[in-house]
Amino acid sequence: MALIVQKYGGSSVADAEKIKNVAKRIAAAQEKGHRVVAVVSAMGDTTDELIDLAHKLSERPDPREMDVLLSTGETVSSTLMAMALKALGHESISLSGAQAGIQTEPLHGKARILSVDPRRILQELNKGRIVIVAGFQGITKDMDITTLGRGGSDTTAVALAAALKCERCEIYTDVEGVYTADPRIVPEAKKLDEIDYEEMLEMATLGARVMHNRAVELGQIYNIPILVASSFKNAQGTLIHGGKAMEVLNKVRGIAHDENVAKITIIGVPDRPGIAASIFEPLSKANVSVDTIVQNASINKITDLTFTVSRTDLARAMEVVKPVADVIGAKGVVSDNKLAKVSIVGTGMQNAPGYAARMFRSLYEQGINIELITTSEIRITCIIDEARVKDAVRVLHKAFELDKG
Repeated sequence: MALIVQKYGGSSVADAEKIKNVAKRIAAAQEKGHRVVAVVSAMGDTTDELIDLAHKLSERPDPREMDVLLSTGETVSSTLMAMALKALGHESISLSGAQAGIQTEPLHGKARILSVDPRRILQELNKGRIVIVAGFQGITKDMDITTLGRGGSDTTAVALAAALKCERCEIYTDVEGVYTADPRIVPEAKKLDEIDYEEMLEMATLGARVMHNRAVELGQIYNIPILVASSFKNAQGTLIHGGKAMEVLNKVRGIAHDENVAKITIIGVPDRPGIAASIFEPLSKANVSVDTIVQNASINKITDLTFTVSRTDLARAMEVVKPVADVIGAKGVVSDNKLAKVSIVGTGMQNAPGYAARMFRSLYEQGINIELITTSEIRITCIIDEARVKDAVRVLHKAFELDKG
């Protein structure tokens, strides 16, 4: 009898009828002889609605209270799912993240999982019950509720699959799998039957919203294959795993984009040892994640330093950077929050020349200006005007012939 972990996203449990539909899918898995743990997200747009409500009461809601508030969305979904399963004649029980043994660091809003104690889950499974776990949440050693950040229910599911030593984790959502690009932008995008962890991690980090990047990272660390499939159809999904084809004909596997990008430039920075540390250490302490960093060649020991952050972190980053700029004697700080990034991703690019040139030429021919460029062994990312990002995705998808599969 296999033990499986399934995760259902917010669109899959958006209303009573959809919850009933998912309950039937979960029940069918148990009827096949599996022991089932199901992780659920909050219903539909519940999280956004709770955030909006909080901001009507406070311009800067307390992070701890926000986590307590936002965790209620998943609690509602998990209890309703347990009720739906019981109505179908299947014994089930809902557990919060804390009851499921998920302990996190004491960082509100973006906590990382430190450990999972699966004893309570195993006790309930041994009683013949289906276990429904509220995703996106955990608890600190001081018994404070935390949330794992947007997409955190994926991370909950993979972490539980690792702790329970499952053969794989199944992620069910409103799309049929992982595509070569966002099919809402590129109707010709192809669904991938499989993709390796490295490529999926880059695509998730660079904006592909079908999977949370930390969930992919956990899958890679613990070698848990992850199936991404539709909760509305019985179509074959995409398997994320560690195996690679011997030779990939198309070196680029996908185009990712992200519109949550802002740029900060510190003008007239003294070029001396320790300056970079004095800028980026305070940002780290403020929990602001920095992406692309570019420093111009110095003239007379003066340079400009540019880096990108999430648009949602821009205000907090500017609060940190402006005082630092004054202390180090910089001439000023400017920002731009109307940017986006577009990336080509593929492990096959590592030892094949010409991909950067083709990317840059394709964007140039469409009149798309590149603000910044960053690369890794398996991806090339360009920062561009957000107004042109959809055009960029379409032209690059065509340029690398991803519509041909």
